[in-house]
Amino acid sequence: MSEAPRHVTELADRRLKARAERDYATADALRQEIEQAGWLVRDSADGYQLTVKPPFEQWPSVRSIPVSAVTEEAERKRLDPIDDLAQAADPSDDMVHAQRTWDASLATNRLDTAGVDLERQRFETSDVTVSVGLLVDGWADDLRRCVESVLQHTGAAILALDLGNVHGAGEALHELAERHPERISAWHVAEQPHWQGGTAGWGAARAKLMRLDSADVHVLMETSTVLEGDALTPLVKAIKDGAVAAGWKGVNPGRDDTEWNEAPPGRVRALLGYLMAVRRGAALKAFPEKARYYRNADLELSLALEGPLVVPEERLPVRQERHHGYHDVSAEYREREARRNYDGVLRMLRSS
Repeated sequence: MSEAPRHVTELADRRLKARAERDYATADALRQEIEQAGWLVRDSADGYQLTVKPPFEQWPSVRSIPVSAVTEEAERKRLDPIDDLAQAADPSDDMVHAQRTWDASLATNRLDTAGVDLERQRFETSDVTVSVGLLVDGWADDLRRCVESVLQHTGAAILALDLGNVHGAGEALHELAERHPERISAWHVAEQPHWQGGTAGWGAARAKLMRLDSADVHVLMETSTVLEGDALTPLVKAIKDGAVAAGWKGVNPGRDDTEWNEAPPGRVRALLGYLMAVRRGAALKAFPEKARYYRNADLELSLALEGPLVVPEERLPVRQERHHGYHDVSAEYREREARRNYDGVLRMLRSS
């Protein structure tokens, strides 16, 4: 890491003193001087940290990113082709209608000959808009592999939110967005991810991405997930056929609700968030925004969604790289936050 020049550290020292004296106007002015010099200052337990200012705009926090009036207007006025097909005229009968539609599609699929005609599915879903949402909180190489696979194998737009430029992942995202401006929209915040000791939680960040989106279908995808073919079209087709969400991997609860078992293709109780497509409007109403960590939050989202959740019958061309968000965080943190999320899962299971 580059060492800040002396005049920048002097500005940071003066700012620290101003903050201690509660002279926040002076502290803010000094922060601006530090940024004009090409550096960012972040408060820490032992004073402050200085880092080189990245080559992109950073919002202070996830919450501070505005959702444009254009997006909100589109949300109000957009005619949703999925809703037109998958919902009955009587809103109270949504789930019954979705179930009948999905059962009918299963019967049709069983009459198909070997495999799935992907081109037919693409034609049948051509009126459905799709975005892939990526949360970027480190591991730049994983991000590059994930993004390149989406660009290569699908036509989906990519919306990505960088939390704190951890280990240069925000810079990698910026480079990708600069190379593919027609496909990638990127937002950067200075706020660090919760697992890094920051305040940016998984649920709030994911929900913000959905609010920044205007597509019919929003795909939750982990950067450790890599597409080896078009795995999105079968998921979108399942949603257009009546499912509220469709994913790569599904699970069902065991008898005592303390463990979940991998489920075969078809209807499932929950979908895992490695690769999960969902009707965006439904997800916004159900998303667990208070979840600070990803683990078990996908179960909570699944249980809150109203309508069928499915895993397609065909094998999807997807592979999973090392999931750093699980393996490379503190075990104590992982277990604590996973338990916190699972408490919510248990409440939902026992009330259903």
